[in-house]
Amino acid sequence: MAAPELTKADFQSDQETRWCPGCGDYAVLAAVQAFFPELGIPPERIVFVSGIGCAGRFAYYMDTYGMHGIHGRGPALATGLAAARDDLSIWVVTGDGDALSIGGNHLIHALRRNVPIKILLFNNQIYGLTKGQASPTSELGKVTKSTPFGSIDGPFNPVSLALGAEATFVARTIDTDKQHLPMVLRAAAAHEGAALVEIYQNCPVFNDGAFDALRDKKRGAENRIYLEHGEPIRGVVRDAEGALRIGGEGEPVIHDAHREDPSYAFALSRLSSSPDGPTPIGIFRDVRRPVSGRDLARQLAAARAAADDASLDALMRAGDTWTIS
Repeated sequence: MAAPELTKADFQSDQETRWCPGCGDYAVLAAVQAFFPELGIPPERIVFVSGIGCAGRFAYYMDTYGMHGIHGRGPALATGLAAARDDLSIWVVTGDGDALSIGGNHLIHALRRNVPIKILLFNNQIYGLTKGQASPTSELGKVTKSTPFGSIDGPFNPVSLALGAEATFVARTIDTDKQHLPMVLRAAAAHEGAALVEIYQNCPVFNDGAFDALRDKKRGAENRIYLEHGEPIRGVVRDAEGALRIGGEGEPVIHDAHREDPSYAFALSRLSSSPDGPTPIGIFRDVRRPVSGRDLARQLAAARAAADDASLDALMRAGDTWTIS
């Protein structure tokens, strides 16, 4: 008997969606619910894990399994779930404060270990839920309730951070781009290991207009530098010293998202220090590497096959102390 065809309605929960009017989270939720039927995975085999912040409510609005965890621990919870249930599609929804502040260590190690989870990082460059403090991605000089004289801390570039952690899939997109956002989500879903997608997301209350240079129709057409594998990167050249830069004389650059050396993707991520001008958008890196958990299972199976199963099991259950000679 063929499985029933899934629709957007199958992924919409009965909970009232409650974010501030104009919040970019609405657009991301709609895009996720619309594209998930394409995966052909029934809702009961999908899990959304979230931490603390406005993005934390996302799990309530998906009619799948879900867990609203504590601050920054989404990747850790998802890692445990992935270790126990390799039959599930596991997604983490987090914000720039949740993921890059208290959750930074969990995030980079989930990426380093290539845990098979998909991480959607909503970046609005502010703490929204707690009413407008500077976040780890707030720009230098940002005046907020916690930085009344302007932030003196250099911000994280989430894409650069993920690439520095050797993430195998790293991408960036925009909340209101109805074509690009689903395309990036599809690619992340198809990736076998850990995938991180940074989503520029507008906070209309505490940081309105932060991404207008990219979200605005006219300005966005000028400033979005789309990354498409195998295609020339508009406006980006390699200069005489081999460095990538925007504009000027140099050799045109053909995008290679599958390049093993992450330094190329890292160089792309450093072309813009803030999203108020020309900024790369798309898949920076998409490579294959052993997936955490799967190789361990194969190693254990091989060890059991090579050893006497009965004696190995007896050793594992022998007691609290072992004697090694």
